[in-house]
Order: sequence, then structure tokens, then C-alpha cells
Amino acid sequence: MLEGSGGNIAVLDGAEGKLLVDGGIGVSKPHVLSALNSISKKPIKVLINSHWHFDHTSGNPWLHQQGATIIAQDITRNHLTKSIYQEDWDYTFKPLPKEGLPTVLFTTEHYHQINGEKIHVKTYRPAHTDCDSSIFFPNADIIHVADTFWNSYYPMIDYSTGGSIDGMINAAARNVATTTNKTIIIPGHGSIGNRAQLIAFHEMLVTVRDSVSKLKKEGRSLNEVVAAKPTAKYDQKWGGFVIKGDFFTKIVYKGV
Repeated sequence: MLEGSGGNIAVLDGAEGKLLVDGGIGVSKPHVLSALNSISKKPIKVLINSHWHFDHTSGNPWLHQQGATIIAQDITRNHLTKSIYQEDWDYTFKPLPKEGLPTVLFTTEHYHQINGEKIHVKTYRPAHTDCDSSIFFPNADIIHVADTFWNSYYPMIDYSTGGSIDGMINAAARNVATTTNKTIIIPGHGSIGNRAQLIAFHEMLVTVRDSVSKLKKEGRSLNEVVAAKPTAKYDQKWGGFVIKGDFFTKIVYKGV
């Protein structure tokens, strides 16, 4: 796993070349390429996009130029072809150039055989976005669950492209159900995780969702709910990255 260029990048290296899950942010090409070359000099053959967000896909163009075939869910490709305004960040993400667009598409699941692994890519129902996928390496018992799991951090939920707090909870429950205590779990952000950390993440999501929902049903305004600090007991553990407790409360409030 490569950290430091947006979302976490998984690398499967072998005689047939490298397969990557996500490509990070495009401007960090020199660092990512250096890290890939430190693993081996094998060519980059395949890139799987876990979803459309720029911190996972803006490296697509240069990775394609290196020889990678790009695989993604059909909805992911569609999002990458147009400008998308993200309200919570107040930012418009631009479409990728043609060379960065996926060319091998799937709707619900996809298998790819390389380096002795039959990699299983499977979509989630709308969660972090409406186009999230998990990528499972069965022989290694490693799964990249992308941004359906932020290890030790509050996650972003992108309502601009179909995300939902209930969907995140469902995805977290699926991740728990489809892994074992031996499975190595690669999150979208944060360090390599395990099933116990997935369980804690699911518990946090459910508790915060239920607390915010209860306050909203009582007629509390957004500002009143934020002031009530429904994430307080989790902030020290989960609030150490880009999304703090108050911001996460706002995100959850929008979806309940």
C-alpha cells in the first residue's frame, strides 16, 4: 500500500506487471512513480478505480500513458466525463481528459486475473458515493474497501453523487461481514486496518447517525444539533484528519 497521494494506493506486483487500485493525485506522479519503481521495474499494466473522486483518479492520465488499462464501474466513468459541483467543499471538480477515462467497464462486479490472483471487484450500494467498489485479492486475503472505510477518521459522504449516511453504515456492515480476523483491510484513508477497526467504525457511524437523527426529529436546527456535540465522545479518536466532529455532524444531519 502506498500512502501520501490522496487515497491509499494498492499495488500487486508480479511477473505479468503491476496492478494498481487507485492512482492518487496527479501532481504527485514523481513520488508515486518513484515508489512503484522501488518495488520493481515491472510495467504498470492495470489500474482499477474504486470510485470517481479526484484524490483517487486524477493520476489516471499519466498511469494510462505508462501503459495501464483502466477498469472502473460505468457510473464512475460517467462522473469522470463531466464537471461536478461538490457543495460541502464548495468546489467544482473538472472532467478528466480522454486518456484518463476508464475503458474497461462493469456494472455490478468484475474479475481480473493477473500474477496468480483472480481479483474480485464488486460494487456497493450508494454509500460514500453512488459508484464505490471493493477490490478483493483472495489468495492474499487482502481487500481494498476504498472510502467506505476511513481508518480512525470521520469519513466524507458525497451527497453530490448519491452518497448517504445509511449507505455508509450498510457498506461498513458488509465489510465486517465479508472479512475475517485474518483479512488485511486497505482503507481509502488511514493506515492498514483489521476487522476489529471496521467494527469500531461501523459502531461510530450508527451511534452518530442515531444521535443526530433523534435531535433533528425533535425539531432542532442544524446549528442547534452541531452545538449539542453529538460526536463528542468520538472526536479525539476520529476527528484527527480533514473532517472534524462539527463538520461530520453537518454531513450526517443532511442525510437523516
